[in-house]
This record gives sequence, C-alpha cells and structure tokens, in this order.
Amino acid sequence: GKEYRTSISNLDDMRITTATGDRIPFGEIASYTIERGIVGISHLDGRREIKVEADLTDESTSATDMMTEVSTNIVPPILAKYPSVSVTYEGQNREAAKTQKSAKTVLGVVFFLIFAVITFTFRSFGQTTLVMSLIPFSAVGVIWGHWLHGMQINILSGLGIVALVGILVNDSLVLISKMNSYLKEGHKFDDALIHAGFSRFRPIFLTSLTTVAGLAPLIYFEKSLQAQFLIPMAISIAYGIAFATLLTLLLLPVMLKSFNMLKRTLHWIWEGEWVEPEAVERAIKELKSERDAEEKM
Repeated sequence: GKEYRTSISNLDDMRITTATGDRIPFGEIASYTIERGIVGISHLDGRREIKVEADLTDESTSATDMMTEVSTNIVPPILAKYPSVSVTYEGQNREAAKTQKSAKTVLGVVFFLIFAVITFTFRSFGQTTLVMSLIPFSAVGVIWGHWLHGMQINILSGLGIVALVGILVNDSLVLISKMNSYLKEGHKFDDALIHAGFSRFRPIFLTSLTTVAGLAPLIYFEKSLQAQFLIPMAISIAYGIAFATLLTLLLLPVMLKSFNMLKRTLHWIWEGEWVEPEAVERAIKELKSERDAEEKM
C-alpha cells in the first residue's frame, strides 16, 4: 500500500513471495544502494526525454563555441555507445538558428530598400554605391570593440550592426546632400566637397558622440544578467559608429573625389574631351536639364 512507500527503511521490511509461497524480507535476498536519480520523467513525441541546461559564466566564450564543442567532442561518443539516443539542440541555439534563417531573407530586403531610397534621393547610382561600400569598413570598429572587451560576436552583435548601418547611411546622406547643394549653388567640385565636410562635421560628430556617451554606461558599468544580453549590441553600435564617423568624414570624401576622377576619365575615353570635375556630377546635370527645360518654355 501507499503507507509502505513513504520511507526507504520500509524497503528492508518489504516481504517478497517466493515460488514456494514463503514471504522473505527483501533485505535477505537482494542488496541495493541509494543513489540520486531523475527527479521527473518527461516525454517528447512519445520518447523519454532528458533535458541538459547550462549558463555561460565566462564572457570570453560564446554559446556558439560551446555548442560546437558539445556537438563535435561530447555527443558523438554517446551516440556511438547508445545508438537509440537522439539529440536536439534547443534554447539559445534554436533561437539563433531561427534568427539566422529569417535574416537571410529579411536582410536582403532591408539592404535593397536602403539602396532604393538612397538612389531615389540622390538619383545617382554611383553615389549610392559609394555609401553602401562603407558598410563593410564599419565592421572593423565592431570587431575591435568586441576584441577590446573580450567578447565573442553573436547574433545580438549582428542586430547592432543593422542599427549601425542606419546611422552610417544617415551621416553619409547628410554629407553628400550638402555637397550636391553646394554644387548647384555654383561651387567648384573640390570647394563643394571641402565645405560640405566642414559644415557637416559638427552635426555628424555630435550625433556620434551623444550615441557613444549614451551607450557607455551600459557597456562599462552595467553588470546585471539582463544587461549581458544587450552589451554585444551596444558594443557594435558604439564602437561601430565611432569608426564610421571617421569613415564618413575622411574616407567618403576620398571616395567621392576618386569616383569623380573615374567619371571624368570615362567621359574623356568616350567623348574625347576632358571636362571640369563638377560637369560629370549628377547634381549639375540635373540643374542643366532644368535650365534647358525652362528655356524651351
């Protein structure tokens, strides 16, 4: 009955009926040891399930590295010894896999929309390409930031890079739009580029500075468990935007100047005429088209 199962000591006194009908104490015919067992037995799809969980305490190790270690060195010997056992990787690994799968489609759409919006704004495929080409360079700041803090790049770092791309594109739009405005006002190409850099330095620099300052307390001082999930994203944005500011103010003008020289060279090859730098810029071409249309009217 149930009253005989309330204490382990009752096990010794339990009577076992033999083939001859005698009732012998369990302790006289068997020996046993007391060990810790599974608290509960759960099932998944009709099969017994054992769930193994763990938390990372070393920030220098990523969940991806640990899952690789488990799947490569720990699980194969178990499967070889017990062929009936099967393994599924759940939790953070499952969510990361789902995010990576959806990101393959979503990120493509995101970058296409960004490219389309910039092209529509500038009406210049070349300037749009220059802006988008800065994105891989900004990853250098992200990598340096994670290295300085001894952290691995994970899926949250990737989400931070997506936010970083938006900030980088915005700063680039501000600079190029100002340069195009100076060109339409009649400035020479070099003067327009230099004046755009000087006039847009303050808003670009202050935007980056305030963003980094706002994220610094989270990166350096927040030690709670909840914040640990956000720190990789904050590192991507803070260090990425700090490096992206240099890209926008230094590398982008160099790329614009080089691209202008390339367009002049191609024009000379096709037309046999070496034109002024501003003559091959889209902003000047549009301005000329507008004036020709007004003259015809």
